[in-house]
Amino acid sequence: MTDAAPQTESWRGVAAEEVEELDVLVGTRLQTRSRRLLGSLVRPRVATGLFALALVIGENLLTLAGPVIIAIAIDTGIPDAVDGRTGVLAACVGGYLFTGLGSAGLRFAFLKVSGRFGQDVLLDLRQRIFAHAQRLSLSFHEKYTSGKVISRLTSDVDSLHDLLEDGLDGLLTALLSVFGIAIMLLVLDAPLALLVLAGLLPVVIVTRWFYLRSRQAYRGTRGAIAKIIVQFVETMNGMRAVQAFRRESRNESIMAALNDRFRGANKDALDFVATYTMTVRLVGNLSLALVLGIGAVRVVDGGLELGVLTAFLLYLRRFYDPLDELAMFANSYTSAIAALEKISGVLEEAPTVVDPVEPLALPAVDTGRAVTFTGVEFRYSADGPVVLPAFDLAIPAGQTVALVGATGAGKSTIAKLVARFYDPAAGTVALDGVDLRRVADAELRDNVVMVTQENFLFAGSVADNIALGRPAAGRAEVEAAGAEVGADEFVSALPDGYDTDVRKRGGRLSAGQRQMVAFARAFLADPAVLVLDEATSSLDVPTERAVQHALESVLADRTALIIAHRLSTVLIADRVLVVEDGRIVEDGSPEELISEPSGGRFAALHRRWLESLA
Repeated sequence: MTDAAPQTESWRGVAAEEVEELDVLVGTRLQTRSRRLLGSLVRPRVATGLFALALVIGENLLTLAGPVIIAIAIDTGIPDAVDGRTGVLAACVGGYLFTGLGSAGLRFAFLKVSGRFGQDVLLDLRQRIFAHAQRLSLSFHEKYTSGKVISRLTSDVDSLHDLLEDGLDGLLTALLSVFGIAIMLLVLDAPLALLVLAGLLPVVIVTRWFYLRSRQAYRGTRGAIAKIIVQFVETMNGMRAVQAFRRESRNESIMAALNDRFRGANKDALDFVATYTMTVRLVGNLSLALVLGIGAVRVVDGGLELGVLTAFLLYLRRFYDPLDELAMFANSYTSAIAALEKISGVLEEAPTVVDPVEPLALPAVDTGRAVTFTGVEFRYSADGPVVLPAFDLAIPAGQTVALVGATGAGKSTIAKLVARFYDPAAGTVALDGVDLRRVADAELRDNVVMVTQENFLFAGSVADNIALGRPAAGRAEVEAAGAEVGADEFVSALPDGYDTDVRKRGGRLSAGQRQMVAFARAFLADPAVLVLDEATSSLDVPTERAVQHALESVLADRTALIIAHRLSTVLIADRVLVVEDGRIVEDGSPEELISEPSGGRFAALHRRWLESLA
């Protein structure tokens, strides 16, 4: 019992994605969650679905009339025509023509309506995934790769597309045909009909077997294709490193193994489909042979009319053809449910950093805001090590504070808490005395801006990327922000100046130029609190000096938190905090710490920096 209890909770969110074998309870819960998502997508479009159903019912009624018309023509129309009475035969020909044209017209209308229905569902689902993925906290995206999100948005949605575009049509047509034809068979000849219906028992058994086996197989295909997309995305994004370290052959081996696993999972699924289809065809052909033999004997004995037998055989042929469609639907359905299992897991994930239900407004200020940490304890996961143990810090409004220390000391964690990418496990982080958890996210983003060493630029112009800081800004304001950080010099040398396309991830610009654009973006946003996390790490010495000159004016009357290993950037701060193992071990102005008589950590760091410049 101790092992089963944790597993019953392992289905929530994306936790079950990597589990190869699920117990019955967890599998049932995952299916229920998938069906609930499918229901929420279909429910707003019930009217359209019912209209499509009406169209396909009409089409099937017209189609079902065909064999009856043929039977009447054979048993009555043709004999009457031999005697010179052609009325019945003409009516049969006209009726058959009408049913053919009518069913074709209704089929056309059904495909248009059902196609629109399916596309509306897929559009809704794609928008839900994209919007929800953007709302999820940074902690989710740091453990759940972008390749997996892409897989959810592409290959998994495509599985649902197959179900809606082809499977749904096949299901409706097959069900209506099977039930309608079963009734017609009973009406035409009950003994032969009961013989046919008895043959459905093995079909029902093999259908159940197929559903159980294929569900597990398609769950494997969803996981396998996600790993392929993850590998592909990571390889393409890291192409420079791949080619620099000649990792092509290794990546090809990894991709080959993943492809082989995907092929194996698909092979298993297709084997199940082949077995199911073969069984249905076998039962259908045996039933047809039995009916033909028994019916022929009865026709010879005068117990059955030839037209009735002909109509019965035509219906019987149409009776088993839809069962093939049901096999295809079962195939699409199990694939779609496996995909919806993954998608619903992502949609079930809740942000760990949530907007307050009743937010508190920050007091109006013209300068920076005070930042305070009170008894803050933080760890990146519930079972992970404590990064900040009982951390306290007060930064007055308008003060520029530099954090220095060894890698892993907790500097970037402090910055992420100020930007509220995470919430502390205990204690509070506050702006002007207001707990960040009580501040609306939109207002927090207006007041706190963070510039990191990994500066992401979107495809588009330089101006577009700077304007990301304040989309409503005019062109003059955008260029003024660029000039403020000293970006004008390199921007003016670009082919189209501020209108130059920086290409994917800013690949047209150097690392230093990308950071300059990120600075301009942050300055245009004009936040009350500016966090710079190794933001000058990619700048060369002349550019760094230009940025430092700009920082001295831009940081005036603004609260700033600077994390840097370059002491040239640290020295412009009003206050320096030396962090070690999540604790502040030195606190003072740069001058005070450098002149410390006992020679503290920052003084030693400054001395080594001066020696490196000699």
